[in-house]
Amino acid sequence: MDLDLRLVRYFVTVADELHFGRAAAKLFISQPALSKQIRKLETDVGGALLVRDSRHVALTPRGDRFLQLARQLLATADLMLREPTPHHVRIAHIFELDTGRVVADAFHAAHPGIRLVQSQMDSARQLTALLEDHLDVAIIRVTSALKAANPAGWQHELLRLEPFHLVGRPGDPRRPSVSVHERPIEVFADAPGTALYNVHGRYLSSLEQHTGLALRWLGNPGTFDTCHAALVRAADTAHLLEFDSYARRYADLGIPVHRPRELQPVYPWSLAWREGEQPESVLAFLAVAREVAARQHWLHPDRADGVPLWAPPEDLAVA
Repeated sequence: MDLDLRLVRYFVTVADELHFGRAAAKLFISQPALSKQIRKLETDVGGALLVRDSRHVALTPRGDRFLQLARQLLATADLMLREPTPHHVRIAHIFELDTGRVVADAFHAAHPGIRLVQSQMDSARQLTALLEDHLDVAIIRVTSALKAANPAGWQHELLRLEPFHLVGRPGDPRRPSVSVHERPIEVFADAPGTALYNVHGRYLSSLEQHTGLALRWLGNPGTFDTCHAALVRAADTAHLLEFDSYARRYADLGIPVHRPRELQPVYPWSLAWREGEQPESVLAFLAVAREVAARQHWLHPDRADGVPLWAPPEDLAVA
């Protein structure tokens, strides 16, 4: 019998969480599917690895021994799959937001001999991939909840405070700033209570609580072209709260973009990397990222005169 490494990874995740629901969420599969896969693994190895009832999950003595060997096996498998050359850096992007891409372009220009291996992941998945050695650098939002769930094994520093802008409708008058209370405010994000509610959604919920606004949650269509098409089709009047990355693209298409008048929300992006000695390629990437941040004034974003910057209190990098 060949041991399925995927099932071994599932088991280790359940053993770490001791909770099938949390483990399933971390693995991005359903809880019934995870339970079925764990039962299959137990059948394959010929014995129970976990004891579970409606409230508790625990390792059997055999499961405890199996867990130690499973960690060694997965570590060996990861080493075997890893590229033998140190001349690459593995990073990820979040949709079409431009922070990572601007850094990636600058890094390629400065170090054309080091290959970039690029993926697309949200903040939580990037941190998991970083800690499991599938990424070398992450560019993510670091919150107190994220740090509490992953307290060790990584370091971070603030890279950018990306401002949000209010995007009008085609044909609106052009004004430098507008009030956040002038019109309803829409957001392209998955609302609280939905399956895809994520780190970005929690940021927007904090903004609602701070300002008393009732945002219109439009779901997350992902690409800029899809967002733009939805905005152009809109029949009513509203402002779209949008990242600077996307707002600049709306402005290039002739759609009015305004700064908020009462406060300037900023989204904190941080560099994150594993603790310990880093290869020269990773150190070079971190250095280029810091140079870009300084050159672009990413930690000092433009805003309307006298308007305070705002980020949720759970953002550790800003605190």
